[in-house]
Amino acid sequence: MATAVDREPVGGAADAPAGKLAAQTARRIETDVIRRGWPVGESLGSEGELRERLGVSRAVLREAVRLVEHHQVARMRRGPGGGLVVRAPDPGAATRAVVIYLDHVGTSVTDLLQARLLLEPVAAGLAAERITEEGVGTLRAALDAEPGRQDEPWVHVQDPLHPVLGGLSGNPVLYLFIDVLTRLTDYYAHTSRRISKAETRAAKELSHREHRAVVDAVIAADGARAQAGLTAHLESVAAWIEEHRVRRRNPPSRNVIGPEPAEGSRAKLAEVVAARIHDDIAAHGRRVGTVLGSETELLARYGISRAVLREAVRLLEDHSVARTRRGPGGGLVVTEPEPQASIDTMALFLEYRGATAEDLRIVRNALELGVVARVTTRHTAGDTEVCERLGEAVRRSVQGPPGDSRDAGLFHTELADLAANPVLSLFLAIIAELSRRHAPGHDRPLPGEPAADEVRESHQRILDAIGQGDSALARHRMRRHLDTPTRWWH
Repeated sequence: MATAVDREPVGGAADAPAGKLAAQTARRIETDVIRRGWPVGESLGSEGELRERLGVSRAVLREAVRLVEHHQVARMRRGPGGGLVVRAPDPGAATRAVVIYLDHVGTSVTDLLQARLLLEPVAAGLAAERITEEGVGTLRAALDAEPGRQDEPWVHVQDPLHPVLGGLSGNPVLYLFIDVLTRLTDYYAHTSRRISKAETRAAKELSHREHRAVVDAVIAADGARAQAGLTAHLESVAAWIEEHRVRRRNPPSRNVIGPEPAEGSRAKLAEVVAARIHDDIAAHGRRVGTVLGSETELLARYGISRAVLREAVRLLEDHSVARTRRGPGGGLVVTEPEPQASIDTMALFLEYRGATAEDLRIVRNALELGVVARVTTRHTAGDTEVCERLGEAVRRSVQGPPGDSRDAGLFHTELADLAANPVLSLFLAIIAELSRRHAPGHDRPLPGEPAADEVRESHQRILDAIGQGDSALARHRMRRHLDTPTRWWH
């Protein structure tokens, strides 16, 4: 039988911290679930069987299982006939992962509304194409619920119609991204300024009229009118928020990641504690290197057991929010956020929801065309960095080995970064990751040099249009480029 040292995917038990081995083991379990077609209700094996199959210690496996449970991929069931059972996830884990990262890097209301303007009209157009009798009822129920929300000032933000339209689009990527965006808009647009009843009533009435116009267009299967109406509504949202919100150096400390899990088990309680620690980090400005306290101090502050705290810390480490530093002056330390946990968790959920290549293409095209427009505007405003960085990306792809998709993808990565919107960058990274990991034929050889030359030429033509300040031409060339079928992220 293979030992843990023989079987660990990176290094070995003697070379890596238990937490790293646990994360690696969790990824192996999740990959296995995907490979099996996400068979909900099927047992992956008992604890003993999993330990032998994966070649890890009991402690490492149990930490890995906690992460798998946190990602809502599977749940450990005790007793006869138990084991690690595959479950059907809800979007909560994916939403939490993305919200935690975007909150941590300091996303602004402007960033969120720019992303919403790119994605939500697309969802409205698709909803109009696919509307059914059931969908009509769902839309009208959401619309009818609005007038009763008289005590809530955030009429533009909290209305459920936006994620409902995302769901009716039939595109799980759009739905999940819109759900994240509406949650975060509510969070960052928070204000303590008193708003008069008359002002609140007027805003509600305007919002309801705009929503009704969009709903009527969707029900009439008039996609163009639905898209135009929703675009105008979101522009109204942006103007309202800009006028009414109170500027703060840091967002208010409150739970943005949805309802807290029930505290019926240690694993659930760990998620609650992790959310509370995250909110405390946000309240103190997210300063990297800040020591939140020693283990003893944290145990007293949150009134929990050592086992629960350590599981909560593992979840924070998984999201790159904080890590434990040993020795004098150590404790739980705020870290520089990394997006990979968000990317992996979102990709897992979209894999379960059966996101197709067409779903990914629709969302990617909307985001990329928006990015190109923003970057062209930045160049036109006199930013010389734009063409320098994009030119270097094209040169690197020319100099790279034939068929190497990494440098080809650098052009798109640079475009997203130059757009200076962390939401767009993260969403594009999620789509790229899902495309790389799950697209059909991903395990076959990459296209050869002729296809690579075509991609590089397309990138250069897009760069030329940006350099000329011609946003329409840059978008045209990007659209043609994205519609060219290749099997890599180009």
